[in-house]
Amino acid sequence: MHAQLLTAARRPLVDAELPAPRPGPEQLLIAVRACAVCRTDLHIVDGELRDPKLPLIVGHQIVGVEVATGERVGVPWLAWADGECRYCTSGRENLCDRARFTGYTVDGGYAEYCVADARYRFALPATYTAEEAAPLLCAGLIGYRALRMCGDARRIGFYGFGSSAQILAQVARTEGRQVYAFTRDGDEAAQRFARSMGAGWAGGAGEHAPDELDAAIIFAPAGPLVINALRNLAKGGIVVCAGIHMTDIPSFPYELLWGERSIRSVANLTRDDGREFFQIAARTRIETRRQVYPLERANDALAALRSGELTGTAVIKVAA
Repeated sequence: MHAQLLTAARRPLVDAELPAPRPGPEQLLIAVRACAVCRTDLHIVDGELRDPKLPLIVGHQIVGVEVATGERVGVPWLAWADGECRYCTSGRENLCDRARFTGYTVDGGYAEYCVADARYRFALPATYTAEEAAPLLCAGLIGYRALRMCGDARRIGFYGFGSSAQILAQVARTEGRQVYAFTRDGDEAAQRFARSMGAGWAGGAGEHAPDELDAAIIFAPAGPLVINALRNLAKGGIVVCAGIHMTDIPSFPYELLWGERSIRSVANLTRDDGREFFQIAARTRIETRRQVYPLERANDALAALRSGELTGTAVIKVAA
């Protein structure tokens, strides 16, 4: 099979011809149709996440077809959990210490075929094409988990308006919430994009929102944005850090946290998150702005995400 292979951190992916993987017990062989590009992929390639499997096929937002049955399936970041530890047995399999992750500790979707544990794949709404559904498998799922952590917050700020934010803005609006989008200062194109996807207000990350926020979700991997968000947060509000990697959060005065404000992170996802989210996706048509790349241009897709020039989501199209 044809694949894009990471052989070492901080090096471009290389074209490779590899044997198709063989499924083990409880695994499916999947013909990949599309794989959306996630910022986590970039963190892995750029060496910001430690100890990936090497060589590695990156990619964890996979839509494909099970070879044996012809069923269309989605493969997410969480590839496996042990089911036995105190986290798994308390409904927190996303925190399992032995968990495996697609496109990080097991091979992912920048290839013509992959294998996945049958228990950790999702059925997808039939109304979405492969390219439309791919971003839902991480940008949607992790964003949804972050949104649930905001509780019943009515005014929510999104810091960084990319793949996750464009999806979550639509979900939040259907729930009657108000969305405030914060982009790079001066990035008027991104602010127009945010408004087109449902944000009621959009401005620069250094600006004050016109109203106090009940919650904020940080999608961009920049620690100083936590402080920006706290400055816009009402008493009792929460800042949710939605990324797997973030630069250091600078020190800040306690008064920004006082008033029962809180900061917490999102780690991975559970299968229950996925089942709930795809029920929402089935009844709420989620639109995504996408830029599609062929498999051999995976490095270009990563470069566009790295530079900030990408609007919406990059999707690698593997097969028709």
